Amino acid sequence: MKLAPLGCSLLLFAIAGATLLATTRAATEPAPAEMLKVPGGTFTMGADGVGEQDEQPAHAVTVKGFWLDRTEVTNARYLECVHAGKCEPFKDDVARRFGAGPEAGFRGDLQPVVGVSYLDATRYCEFRGKRLPREAEWERAARGDDGRTFAWGDAKPTPELACYGRKPGAKGATTSDVGSHPNGAGPYGHQDLTGNVWEWTADLYDPFAYRRPGAPDGIPGSCAEILATQDHLRKTKQQGFTGHNPIPVVCERVLRGGAFNYDAAGLRASNRVHHPETWRMLVAGFRCAKDE
Repeated sequence: MKLAPLGCSLLLFAIAGATLLATTRAATEPAPAEMLKVPGGTFTMGADGVGEQDEQPAHAVTVKGFWLDRTEVTNARYLECVHAGKCEPFKDDVARRFGAGPEAGFRGDLQPVVGVSYLDATRYCEFRGKRLPREAEWERAARGDDGRTFAWGDAKPTPELACYGRKPGAKGATTSDVGSHPNGAGPYGHQDLTGNVWEWTADLYDPFAYRRPGAPDGIPGSCAEILATQDHLRKTKQQGFTGHNPIPVVCERVLRGGAFNYDAAGLRASNRVHHPETWRMLVAGFRCAKDE
């Protein structure tokens, strides 16, 4: 029998040991605080014959496992970043501008922070050693393996399951404290993926994202490709392809999940909305993700 040289044997032993150590650490490493794991895998993203044209067709997407905040980032948590000098203050007149009553109605410590842009959200997540979730990651967290319509399943929304359908300006028509609807949790335990506030994601909004070569990996087109697509939609008079908002003229960012003022039909987990990354809105907040 021919024996391997001693040097090779030692190298193989070292590699095996390092692999075992990494595997052991991954198995025993505690979960990041206030985050829940979303397993990697292939799931159904989008829908067929439902909603807007930009959320069709249903197609298989594969993502790696990652961690995602259990809830949306709260006012109290965001202010910690502001006081540390790492985040800009939230816009403090968004309720008045929206006709939604006093600003104080949206600024409880445990309510989701609003009046923050995509750029604000990105800085906050970096402050926590995290990042914004990709659009495909967000939908994976909300739909799991069964392609459910809403985060909790296929049952129609009710006030027990989510914060939605509230008329801005009416008594009590504000956001809920995060985690107030435990029965509406997603397949991996995340709260408020449906309703409360729209959530910024990391991806550029691409109307043709599900037709691109990167679709199986949840990767949208480049900004140049997106601008060309938006020009094409305008020239061919396909207003409505991107939903109720006008066809963008710049590269915007994707938001997901619905909000406190949205109707039940708009809460579907495949629904995509888009806004400029600098906008600070009453209906938009975020949560952070982290690689495994």
